[in-house]
Amino acid sequence: MIINEIVSVSNGLTFCTGSLGAGFENDCVALAQQFAHRTSFIHLRNVSRTIEGDFIEENHLDGDVDMHGVIKAFLIEQKKRSENGRKDIRMPFRPDHGHLMLDDQQGRTYYPGYSLYGRMRGLAELRGLELGIRHELNL
Repeated sequence: MIINEIVSVSNGLTFCTGSLGAGFENDCVALAQQFAHRTSFIHLRNVSRTIEGDFIEENHLDGDVDMHGVIKAFLIEQKKRSENGRKDIRMPFRPDHGHLMLDDQQGRTYYPGYSLYGRMRGLAELRGLELGIRHELNL
């Protein structure tokens, strides 16, 4: 893998739970635990998989991806980074593919960067989940 060729904080992964979660064989929590030390950015969305191998985008806290477990794995990694004196402690994340809500549904024909209200709802849910896990872990 390219990630193994150069071990540097500048050579990190963007961890996308939507892309990884679409595959039946992928366990996003196990993958987050395995690659957290090499992750630079987290792209959060959730999906439900179908028997036929397709996927459907879901709300950020619904679907087949264990968002609690994924975020917990990254928060544990951030604590390790802090304890080891790394400068890249915080791994920023972004919610993706928010569902169309309210004003987003009022006749707009364009969605720059996806729906505004749906992404903000997702961000609020994910930040709340993050805060709950921080309290759970005493971080």
